[in-house]
Amino acid sequence: MKTKKLNIKFYQNIAKIFYAVAKSDNVININEIKALKKVVKDKWLMIDETFDVFGTDTAYQIEIVFDWLYSKNATSEDCFLDFVEYYHNHHYFFTDQIKNLITETSKRIANAFRGTNTTEQLILEKLELELNSITS
Repeated sequence: MKTKKLNIKFYQNIAKIFYAVAKSDNVININEIKALKKVVKDKWLMIDETFDVFGTDTAYQIEIVFDWLYSKNATSEDCFLDFVEYYHNHHYFFTDQIKNLITETSKRIANAFRGTNTTEQLILEKLELELNSITS
């Protein structure tokens, strides 16, 4: 799946929504991190061919920023709101394919440890409402 040339900021904000989902119940389990890394490797690296100044695929920014947010103990709510603001200001990056991949990845993260709990389900529903608020 190739799309418009994306940039580092795009992937950094994608990381925020995945972190928000994982942190929604105030606990990030190692299985959620493993699920994220697997989806980045299997799906997100295929999105486009954008590289940073070091020649690394910019999709790896998802993992880098997720880890940074984790180390800073960022809140789910702040990350969710940051993502929503970016989404509304840069909606042209968010094709139906990208939206579907965001949803798929978010669900995998939420389901990675003992299935999706109530707080994770709520953030998934909020995410879906936001992604459907703008049509591509």
